[in-house]
Amino acid sequence: MKKAIRKIYFWLGRPAFGFRLLLGIRYGATGPHGYPDAPWHNAVLKNQQEVEKAIAQVRALGLPVMWDKPKNWDSLAALDLILKNTGKEAKIFDAGGEIYSMILPWLFLYGYKNLSAGNLVFKKPIQLGPIRYHYADITKTGFDAATYDAVTCLSVIEHGVDFDAYFSEMSRILKPGGILITSADYFETKIDTGAQRAYGVPIHIFSREEIEAAVKIAERHGFTPTGPLDLRAGDKVVTWKTHGLHYTFVIFSFRKTA
Repeated sequence: MKKAIRKIYFWLGRPAFGFRLLLGIRYGATGPHGYPDAPWHNAVLKNQQEVEKAIAQVRALGLPVMWDKPKNWDSLAALDLILKNTGKEAKIFDAGGEIYSMILPWLFLYGYKNLSAGNLVFKKPIQLGPIRYHYADITKTGFDAATYDAVTCLSVIEHGVDFDAYFSEMSRILKPGGILITSADYFETKIDTGAQRAYGVPIHIFSREEIEAAVKIAERHGFTPTGPLDLRAGDKVVTWKTHGLHYTFVIFSFRKTA
């Protein structure tokens, strides 16, 4: 039954008007009503209040709320930065994006049409409105150079992604002046995840030292931070119940300048 419903969903959502209708029916989307105010483009999620404020803002904008509540915090910041730095004709790539990710549907509701998500899980392309979900290795996408105006990569790099290969490929596929927005599982001090694995790789939660090293690698590949990065942690806001882990999120954003 679920498989049949899924097929119907993808069939109805293929045209733009059908996808907009489904976002309204399934998620209660009525917007957008105005623009986000989420300037935390280079920050750490510090407490539950920040999560609740992000969700309240998503609801006020009439956008679908993500079921994984803390993910509204970094996704809203990504939306804010993209809307402030690009126009509706911009090409946007969600590196490692999933069907349940909301950054591209949100951008669709704001009138963006050149949207795609690439992930190893997609064995064949899926189309929802203007969004194309397809197979892609984010460290060697095969895209032409200087294709995209902005790339998001939200909660992906902790799953065994090599920093040097990642930033090299993102620099290659972004246009000069393009924006790269990355978020990841994080806590200021190192968290021991033991020998636990998920998605076929060891579970990894980045520390301050590791994110600082990532910033330096990004700079070597021609990226400049869009603002100061505050890596101070507060509460362990995020809980991964399956593995008994508690941590938070970090988001850091760059502009391609070389």
